[in-house]
Amino acid sequence: MEKLINEFSIGLFFWQSVLFVLLLLLLRKFAWKPILNAVNSREEGIKNALAEADRARQEMQNITADNEKVLKEARAERDAMLKEAREIKENVISEAKEEAKIQANKMIEQAKVAIQSEKLAAMTELKSQVAELSINIAEKVVKEQLSDKDKQLQLIDNLLADVKLN
Repeated sequence: MEKLINEFSIGLFFWQSVLFVLLLLLLRKFAWKPILNAVNSREEGIKNALAEADRARQEMQNITADNEKVLKEARAERDAMLKEAREIKENVISEAKEEAKIQANKMIEQAKVAIQSEKLAAMTELKSQVAELSINIAEKVVKEQLSDKDKQLQLIDNLLADVKLN
């Protein structure tokens, strides 16, 4: 029995080996090539994806560099515009100050002329009033002095004496 089990084990081993070899040949013919093709195509796809990723990374670096360049240019342009705006503002302010100074000087001169004119008008008015007042006073004094005949004669004598002295 032991011999029979041994022979059976050897036969079984032989047939298992034959079946295994047959299975390997069948797998090689029908399954191994498609599997290897699939693995090779997968490997090729991975290589292509890595190359594409490298290209994309390089493009991103280029785009980032371009963006930095554009940002620097934009900042420089912004700074130039701000500087120009400040200069324009300062020019406008200085021109406005100068114009205001000119206008103020004109107004002061006009005020001086107006004051001088008013002063002359007031002086003329004052002289006119003083003259009128003087005439009124003189008229009253003369009327009072001429109301009496003795006073009239005395006034005439005084005037004649003054005329002779001159």
